[in-house]
Amino acid sequence: MTATPLRVGLIGYGLAGSVFHAPLIAATEGLALDTVVTSSPERQKQARAEFPDVRLAATAEELFDRADDLDLVVVASPNKTHVPLATTALRAGLPVVVDKPVAGTAAEARTLAALAEERGLLLSVFQNRRWDNDFLTLRTLLADGALGDTWRFESRFERWRPQPKGGWRESGDPAEIGGLLYDLGSHVVDQALVLFGPATEVYAETDIRRPGAETDDDTFIALTHASGVRSHLYVSATAAQLGPRFRVLGSRAGYVKYGLDPQEAALREGGRPGTTAGWGTEDESLWGRIGSGESPLTGAGTPVPTLPGDYPAYYAAVADALRGTGPNPVTALEAAAALDVLEAARRSAREKVTVTL
Repeated sequence: MTATPLRVGLIGYGLAGSVFHAPLIAATEGLALDTVVTSSPERQKQARAEFPDVRLAATAEELFDRADDLDLVVVASPNKTHVPLATTALRAGLPVVVDKPVAGTAAEARTLAALAEERGLLLSVFQNRRWDNDFLTLRTLLADGALGDTWRFESRFERWRPQPKGGWRESGDPAEIGGLLYDLGSHVVDQALVLFGPATEVYAETDIRRPGAETDDDTFIALTHASGVRSHLYVSATAAQLGPRFRVLGSRAGYVKYGLDPQEAALREGGRPGTTAGWGTEDESLWGRIGSGESPLTGAGTPVPTLPGDYPAYYAAVADALRGTGPNPVTALEAAAALDVLEAARRSAREKVTVTL
């Protein structure tokens, strides 16, 4: 007997809501996209075209008035609304998924986590990049000991966007929680902590490079992990030449991988898990290479088949957690640990010091 699908209310239908959350929710067995909240007539029209059976609401208040009709709320609205909306949902008795960053500070994230625990409700953070193809491949290599003892981890999430796009993500207003440190930085820091454990020291450089830009668009973060690994993390909108996505050096070998996971591009182009052939896979020419004393750019080293990326696994795990058959895939306390690092990085860049956690 098939269980009744869990009904999901999605707040926000901008980039996060329309490109990531709605398609992934709709593709997940056991979940049903019930309601989309957006005040934009254009986005309401888009949501109805893509999901003909979905209900529409102009405000979050309309959604919460129907709290008894829902089993999960997903907060995919602008960053500054994450904490108040997640708080309202939890107080209404609803489990919550919040897009990253879950909050502007680690203290706020821990307060949310405490509220969820008090109410006995799921609070999960959407860190989809844990299911990128390259990250899954690297985790496997590390688990297999293919690199020996890891010494240094370099991770880059770089783009070439010489003209600011505007909007809240690039606003200089601190209340908006914009800038690359909290946007792409949330991903690279989370990945580093998952791979190599807690950080003990943080050093960072943040710059505003582009004319007219209001917040950081070129940022570097250096972490020293309790495990002894050093992570060098780069996020940039001003990289005219893109570096490797990963460069990982160990006592036995190194691994170098170029290119981004293909899932975001596929979702933007209308691809859907379960219906798009070869979901999450990439061409052999993009595989990373493992070796020692060689340059992958010359074709040296051994190609490592890249595992398929698997964003659908996140919501599948959420569905299992809600039914009591699996753990929360990304907890708010894990997100708080990443926010500890981001806050330390902001202080480090401002005061030009290394911050000890």
